[in-house]
Amino acid sequence: MTKPKDQPSSHCCFCSMQCGLEIVTSDKTAGLITKPSQNFPVATGRLCQKGLNALDHVFHTERILEPLVKSAGGAGHWQTVTWDHAYRDIANHIQSLQAEFGADAIGVYGGGSLTNEVSYLLGKFTRVALRSKYIDYNGRYCMSSAAAASNQAFGIDRGMSMPLSEIPNAKYIILAGTNIAECQPTMMPYLLEAKKKGAVIVTIDPRNTMTSKVADIHVRLQPGFDSVFVNGLLHVMLEEKLVDERFIQERTSGIESLKEAVKSYTPERVEELTGVLEPVIRTIARGFAKAETGIVLTARGLEQQSNGVENTLNYINLSLVTGKIGRKGCGYGAVTGQANGQGGREHGQKADQLPGYRSIEDPAAREHVAKVWGIDPNELPGKGVSAYELLKKVDEGEIKALIVLGSNPLVSSPNNRMVERALQKLDLLVVVDMFETETARYAHYLLPGSSFAEAEGTMTNLEGRVFHRPQAMELPGNSKLDYHIICGLAEALGRGRYFQYEGIEDVFRELAAASAGGKADYSGITYHKLQEEKGIFWPCPAPDHPGTPQLFADYFHHPDGKAKLFGIQPKMPAEPIDSEYPFVLTTGRLANHYLSGVQTRRTEALHKKAPVPVAEIHPWLAKRIGLGMDSKIRLTSRRGSLVFEVKVTEGIQPRTVFVPFHWGGEHSINVLTNDALDPTSRMPEFKICAVQVERA
Repeated sequence: MTKPKDQPSSHCCFCSMQCGLEIVTSDKTAGLITKPSQNFPVATGRLCQKGLNALDHVFHTERILEPLVKSAGGAGHWQTVTWDHAYRDIANHIQSLQAEFGADAIGVYGGGSLTNEVSYLLGKFTRVALRSKYIDYNGRYCMSSAAAASNQAFGIDRGMSMPLSEIPNAKYIILAGTNIAECQPTMMPYLLEAKKKGAVIVTIDPRNTMTSKVADIHVRLQPGFDSVFVNGLLHVMLEEKLVDERFIQERTSGIESLKEAVKSYTPERVEELTGVLEPVIRTIARGFAKAETGIVLTARGLEQQSNGVENTLNYINLSLVTGKIGRKGCGYGAVTGQANGQGGREHGQKADQLPGYRSIEDPAAREHVAKVWGIDPNELPGKGVSAYELLKKVDEGEIKALIVLGSNPLVSSPNNRMVERALQKLDLLVVVDMFETETARYAHYLLPGSSFAEAEGTMTNLEGRVFHRPQAMELPGNSKLDYHIICGLAEALGRGRYFQYEGIEDVFRELAAASAGGKADYSGITYHKLQEEKGIFWPCPAPDHPGTPQLFADYFHHPDGKAKLFGIQPKMPAEPIDSEYPFVLTTGRLANHYLSGVQTRRTEALHKKAPVPVAEIHPWLAKRIGLGMDSKIRLTSRRGSLVFEVKVTEGIQPRTVFVPFHWGGEHSINVLTNDALDPTSRMPEFKICAVQVERA
């Protein structure tokens, strides 16, 4: 049932646009439906197909409505228990394991769609209630390479350095490794408005996509060659003196190393290495450099690689050498994938971070946060490990129990047969979710959490805009709000005194205090202010501060106030193609689905459009393997082999195969993907996997 309101409002639970929506009664369906909100300044008046169907999973018959227990993970049948029994039994298991193996025997795995408050509490719970160092979240698979690059280049990581409203003011826009039309559909009007005003749009992707259809230039680049290609652009800009010398001298450091790195990457050489024609390289370099304003946007295509941080740094170089940042119509942005991928890492879900984007190894940061939490700084554990490494710790036997909230790592992780093996080794697996996910099938406890429509809180969208999401509906059955579950477990563990809150706004006040003085400073933000302003851009360090829509207008966040340029020497992927595995597998999203598909595969209108994953291959490859009518293909990597239905299209790089990743089981492409990690961000190399391709 909805709360007693005339017209409940909320925000879509899917991508990082977080479009506003209203929940209304439909005479046609005699039920509740969503319609676009006219009040939220982002994507006002629009919802994509996922947003229009966002309630389907909320009312789904498979939704878990009671706490469930199994005697052994992955075996037996679920039995209903009371919340008190679940809390008590889980706490006893945890305390027994910690008594034998130490505090770090327990790990926590979070999600990028949780509210800021729940993300914050999950980090606090791990470090205060469990006193474990092992927490990370699925956002590690989403934006960690861009985050690391932004910190290195700018001294701060916010997805976009400017608001979306600046996109129409750009005269030249480079979209690298991002398929906005399918992944963030309601962002497209900003690009179309820019195009209408005369902007040139360049897309860089191994596939022809819905986004590339609006581009003036599409570069069909094979995965793994991003830095080679960008070095070619930078070579032209420097050789032809098209850079902003004054900006470089006054506001950056590192230009000499950049010049040295790109010296040998002439357009002619880059054409030989990548197949991108020399005139195309020169045209893009000259066009972006000479344009009055310009924006570079990147996403997972170049970030989910073992060289993802360096790839991203090189695209950032384009903005810096041309002085196209910190002013109107200019900027760099990493297009966040998940609903709260930005806020999820700012406030404590990441292995090495405390609230406010503070380093957990910084003594001053530890002292500040410990004071807010009412504990001794020495009680705080050190940093843990990244998401995939955390799962490997399970496989290696170091982590004996795992709590998973808002994530499905069995489907979303690379080389996921290792993950499946690891989950079966756990003495205790607790999953908090709305459904029995692929991960939850191995759980000992499955606790029913809340949907987006039932949980009040704040989110931070891809711009860095913090906004308030009200509660629109009552909880069904015996499910609980996620933050109540965290606090209930803390109480059962004997640490409840640190988790006493009158309501979710109380949690946000503590979050704001914990973030004060940090890079992601929310201390000047209140619920009232968010409701009045329809969102505030962080950092917002004081109650009278208006927020910071445009970053870097006057300074960057390094001690000298300058941005850093990096000379990138392109490296080979972790698993280059060879004679045995001669083709490149890359993965990605579809417009109809989201993440591991837990919600969208249960949404009839979306599932009907894409019931199974389909591999895309080029006609040249289809002919080479003798593909016939209605044939399927077998893809084999060093980790496994799977069969897929196939689509033959000229809109893909000839030696590349694309498969979406929204399915589990026999359709889970992450059985094949490589678990090599970027050395800095610890992002897995989802986008490059050497495979054999044959007719099934």
